[in-house]
Amino acid sequence: MYQGKRAMEKDPRALRRERRLGIVLPARCRSRSGFVDRVVITDISTGGCRIESFALTLREGDLVVVSPGVIEGQCGKVTWTKGHKAGIAFLQPLYAPVVEHLHRQHAQFATDRPAARSYGSRLAA
Repeated sequence: MYQGKRAMEKDPRALRRERRLGIVLPARCRSRSGFVDRVVITDISTGGCRIESFALTLREGDLVVVSPGVIEGQCGKVTWTKGHKAGIAFLQPLYAPVVEHLHRQHAQFATDRPAARSYGSRLAA
């Protein structure tokens, strides 16, 4: 049992409540202070998402609104940060079919459109 607990400490994904779906979706992130940053949502679930940006200035506990443009902005709380990445827990869960639709529409974003590869990087820079 101790080894199982140790394995979970090494792999935080083992602690997740639900599976996250990989996407590449440009969005805006607004903090309570009014700071707005262009970010890329790199995974999503009904309960939250991971965002990435080279200009990220968020801290754990910050309240934010993540607005991808294809759906209304989602209020959330920053649960972790690491380098240029942050995890956001939505205050209200997304409807599961909406998450699946976003995954279908944006999972191949970077590989289907050659120009999109640099576009995602420009948004995060």
